[in-house]
Amino acid sequence: MLILNVTPFQPVTLQLTGIPGMQAGQAWVALVFCIFYLISIIGNLTILALVIKESALRQPMYYFLSVLSLNDLGVSFSTLPTVLATFCFNYRRVGFDACLVQMFFIHTFSFMESGILLAMSFDRFVAICDPLRYATMLPNNRIMAMGLCILAKSFTTLFPFPFLVKRLPFCKGNVLHHSFCLHPDLMKVACGDIHVNNIYGLFVVVFTYGIDSTFILLSYVLILRAVLAIASQEQQLKALNTCMSHICAVLAFYVPIIAVSMIHRFWKSAPPVVHVMMSNVYLFVPPMLNTIIYSVKTREIRRGILKVFYKSQSLGRLRTLRELP
Repeated sequence: MLILNVTPFQPVTLQLTGIPGMQAGQAWVALVFCIFYLISIIGNLTILALVIKESALRQPMYYFLSVLSLNDLGVSFSTLPTVLATFCFNYRRVGFDACLVQMFFIHTFSFMESGILLAMSFDRFVAICDPLRYATMLPNNRIMAMGLCILAKSFTTLFPFPFLVKRLPFCKGNVLHHSFCLHPDLMKVACGDIHVNNIYGLFVVVFTYGIDSTFILLSYVLILRAVLAIASQEQQLKALNTCMSHICAVLAFYVPIIAVSMIHRFWKSAPPVVHVMMSNVYLFVPPMLNTIIYSVKTREIRRGILKVFYKSQSLGRLRTLRELP
């Protein structure tokens, strides 16, 4: 008697994909991604080093910025191995379990960023609406507790995802549409009942992005009301200017998310390259832009960078003078 194997099929490896239609220009794509990674990693490490080293930056606003930089480094390092392997070494295979691990970390850090931006909006709300109690309302232990809560929330809500994917059979092939592993991409090659995955995925998106963005918007409504109550126009502009870096960071994070959602909802016939490019923008652009935004718009960060730069120049000149005969 023939015994049928009913064990759900799970591929040993999955095949990653670059950008459709751009195989000829893959070297340029690799160069662009390397530039993105360098700016993101060096920029975020610089911000972390400045906050640790400069006593003027040991304030709640910059502690939250440090948490954001750590998270952006997590996003960059989560995608780095497979992206570089795909575009620089033309190695497109990833183990199934390794893919699940990468998927978990990419989504966890992405959802954490939303929570961090919410915490930073609360920081701006307290700084503008109740400046006299700013330091007492946001002591170091409370900032640490907020960071741990954001981490715990993201970890616990994303933790079931690898197990929900692991239970599914994969009989539609093993070719993914990106150079990294995402939950929606894995669902396209799964052939089992994915209703639980889709429903839970929708719940997580609403529970994180939906709630966080609502409270960020509410905080800025209250901030705007407080700013408009200030009599001096100069003071109004000064108060709003302290929020500009955060507003830009929020836009850099949420605009690509909204664009991806709109394309999936209203432009389902879009070429594959559109979906792939938007996913790349969603993951690569915010970590890079955040460093640029805060370096350009935040005076204290800019001063710290210039101070380090001039100090290194002075040391270089001193060494040159010492070496002269």
